[in-house]
Formats: sequence, structure tokens, C-alpha cells
Amino acid sequence: MKPRRIDAITRTTVDGGRDVSMQLLVGESDGAPNFVLRKFDMAPGGGMPLHTNETEHVQYVLGGRARVTIGEDVHDVAAGMALFIPAGVPHAYETVGDDPFELLCAIPIA
Repeated sequence: MKPRRIDAITRTTVDGGRDVSMQLLVGESDGAPNFVLRKFDMAPGGGMPLHTNETEHVQYVLGGRARVTIGEDVHDVAAGMALFIPAGVPHAYETVGDDPFELLCAIPIA
């Protein structure tokens, strides 16, 4: 994979989300054999409804704030914080405040 600037990577709208976009930073097409790295951006007032995934998520918050539901627990998260979401656990995101919520998300390649 040739290094590239993030602003050169296509941004796609996330189905089911409210004002959420995603960029695939590193994936299988780049030769990554084990993990995919994505960047999510949620506009103020945006978020993702409660949903589950078959793979675990490791996340790092780059900017903004959000209320994140993981299972039965609700967490207020902000820039500089890391999250782990186990496979099969329901989770949701709701932005808080006037700034976009931005996070990196790594998932294993199934």
C-alpha cells in the first residue's frame, strides 16, 4: 500500500446512520491481511441507532463528544478516549454538543 492523505480517501454515507460518513483508510484491497481501519464522522445531532455486529470493534475518539451505549451501559466519550465493543453486543452512538464526533475504528477481517 502506498501511503495516502486522508482527504484523498472517498467518504461514503453510512446506511441507517443519521448524518454519519465513513472512510475506509486501510483494508483488504491495500493488502491488509488481518484488520480493517476506518474513520467515522458524525455531524452534530447525528448518530447511529442501536445495532449489533458480528465482529469486535476497537475504537479511538479523535474529536468531539458522544453518548455511546454498549450493551446495558451508557458512556460519555470524548477525544483521546478508547473503546472496545465486543462482537454481538448491541451498541449506539449519539453526538453531544456542537462539534462533529470523529473516531477511528479497527475491525478484524472475517
